[in-house]
Amino acid sequence: MAEGSLAALIDSLRRLPGIGAKSAQRLAFHLLQHDREGAQRLAQALQAASTSVRHCERCHTFTEAPVCDICLDPQRDARLLCVVESPADRAALERTGSYRGLYFVLMGRISPLDGLGARDIGVGELLQRAGDGVTEEVIVATNFTAEGEATAHVIGEALKARGLKVTRLARGVPIGSELEYVDLGTIAHALSDRR
Repeated sequence: MAEGSLAALIDSLRRLPGIGAKSAQRLAFHLLQHDREGAQRLAQALQAASTSVRHCERCHTFTEAPVCDICLDPQRDARLLCVVESPADRAALERTGSYRGLYFVLMGRISPLDGLGARDIGVGELLQRAGDGVTEEVIVATNFTAEGEATAHVIGEALKARGLKVTRLARGVPIGSELEYVDLGTIAHALSDRR
């Protein structure tokens, strides 16, 4: 059994999503046995990021400045506001290169089982931001999980009550897939959302 600083390293690595006890131990042993320079760089990068990265004052994504580059970009279409659950979701949408509007990053998703309601994830701030007089359409891009759907419903209803146009990401058959291997729920949604 590991002791002292090795045990602390393993325990710290276990805090990462998807990393169990064995994976954490393998990572720790690898870093200490084969890549001590990498371990030092990782420690320095974590320290620097934890002290300098914050949430954007406008959209809540990660940034080192008070307001992120996307929020400051005059080339972005301020009439479009895309709502996502996390900075990782925002980054995924940005990688597509197909969206040129602005974002609002929630602080998670509504999850009654975890005690998270609309207030806990920043819905009030979203409503204030979307009601800025510039936003014309809010694209709800929450995940297609039970919690993501509940979040989309609550947000959509609140935004519609304020007279805003609300749209939702389409669901359907993935590119390159064969229908016989696609799950029935996806096919059903693809049929109902066809265009």
